[in-house]
Amino acid sequence: MPKITSQQLRKRTQESAANASIKPKTIVSPYDKSSKKTGKGGASNGANGGSDGSRHFGPMFNKDLGQHILINPLVSQGIVDKANLKQTDVVLEVGPGTGNLTVKILEQAKRVIACEADARLAAELTKRVQGGPFQHKLEIIHGDVMKQTLPYFDVCISNTPYQISSPLTFKLIFHRPIFRCAVLMFQREFALRLVARPGDSLYGRLSVNCQLYSKVTHVMSVGKNNFKPPPNVESSVVRIEPLDPPPPVDFEEWDGMVRIAFSRKNKTLAANFKSTATMQMLENNYKTYCAANELMVESDFDIKKKVLGVLEDLSLSETRASKMDVVDFLKLLSAFHDADIHFC
Repeated sequence: MPKITSQQLRKRTQESAANASIKPKTIVSPYDKSSKKTGKGGASNGANGGSDGSRHFGPMFNKDLGQHILINPLVSQGIVDKANLKQTDVVLEVGPGTGNLTVKILEQAKRVIACEADARLAAELTKRVQGGPFQHKLEIIHGDVMKQTLPYFDVCISNTPYQISSPLTFKLIFHRPIFRCAVLMFQREFALRLVARPGDSLYGRLSVNCQLYSKVTHVMSVGKNNFKPPPNVESSVVRIEPLDPPPPVDFEEWDGMVRIAFSRKNKTLAANFKSTATMQMLENNYKTYCAANELMVESDFDIKKKVLGVLEDLSLSETRASKMDVVDFLKLLSAFHDADIHFC
């Protein structure tokens, strides 16, 4: 991962400022094409100035990153408290902005590695800690976290840019070595989807995939007035604790099956699996698997009969994916594999 010095940050800041508009602009989330609603991008945690170390940097905002400053110090402290930091912890912070959350982490952790995509905000954070007691504890990495190879860390804390919520979640879940926990701020609906249980209206493929590899809990609701400028969506903080050891499951196989099951989550499994496209894909996979393992394809082979037979044997034909938990899906995947049915 590339490291940058204060001198490099200042140079990048000067170059960015030359191209930046002087007039403050309304910050619009990049995933809202209508530009009429804004979501909290999460890449900013505050800046110097004011009793809480925050002020409104209009020209510094990058609307492509959806930046909104977290201005409530009680919320920042609450996020850090939920991480249960130790003095020996190395903390990865994604989207530190200008550092309201960062300085609270630095007070409790051994070291903080902050990944910031905006060179101007990275320079502001560098200036904030420069010459202070935390300077030697902070390492700043400038760049898109999704393009970085993550370093070793014990805990991840992030006021997450909403446009990378899902990819960041799974980048963390699949990170090795396994870390202790992540405390992440998300858009309220996304957070509730992560923690949803069978039968909940928001329960779906995202819920199942995340809960396969981790314990996820909702720890805090954060109103939009805790940000400046305030977004049009509410936020929530979740705590993710990866399972150690992780389940011995091929994720591509798992996700292929779960994708079919939730293709119409309120339809029965039988209805979803016997669609023409699904049957054709499973038949091709079956024949490929048999050829690769030198197995004979039965002369009376019928993929539809084989698939529905697996569902019937488990008494799941009339079951809906929205009512199944992770254990149910694990049993189903195992039964399909026993029948040489694969999903990738």
